[in-house]
Amino acid sequence: MDVTNTLNAPKTVPANKNDIVQNPDAILGKDDFLKLLLIELQYQDPTDPMDSDKILTQTSELASLEAADNTNKTLDKLTSTLTQTSSLSIVSAIGKMASLKEDTILLDETDTPSFDIYLPENIASGSLQIIDVQGNVVRTVTVDSMPAGTHGFTWDGTDGSGNRLNPGSYRAVMEYTTADGKHGTSRVGAYPIEAVRFDKGEPELKMGNRYIPLDKIGEIYGA
Repeated sequence: MDVTNTLNAPKTVPANKNDIVQNPDAILGKDDFLKLLLIELQYQDPTDPMDSDKILTQTSELASLEAADNTNKTLDKLTSTLTQTSSLSIVSAIGKMASLKEDTILLDETDTPSFDIYLPENIASGSLQIIDVQGNVVRTVTVDSMPAGTHGFTWDGTDGSGNRLNPGSYRAVMEYTTADGKHGTSRVGAYPIEAVRFDKGEPELKMGNRYIPLDKIGEIYGA
């Protein structure tokens, strides 16, 4: 028997189920690399053992992989913490005022758009104005006394003479007077934040009679 050929012949790894690494996603982690290193040492050729420098290199790479894995876990925890902190800061906005990025009323050829206007105080009388994109007042409606709060209005899309206006964007502004003679102005798109809810982790603010996604908010300011 040729002893040299026997020793140099390829080694067959035993078909032991404990030696089989299950990795359906084909992703190697630090534990997988450690198992591979141990198996490599276990079945190395006794007449030609692995170079010690090579072992040190692989061990160093294993340590680097573990450090990177720990760093990723730390970053994940930090991201989660920052997200929770951001969510809590949004909740603290309840009671403040907010304005929408888009504060216009869209009119098409046939609809009668509805909109909300918030009054910060009781009013004795008011004047609701519809304004076009050129800044012209195209419709004025007199308003009687109203309590503080959010009020809904419907516009038929006509001007003061009853003519149907062209489709497009319009603004609605309320100029009012309180019982003690103080004058004020309110408009579509500015409302107090009444509540906050989270839809799939994304915050939505209750303004007027609906919930608005945070990315639609232009500004949050003191009441």
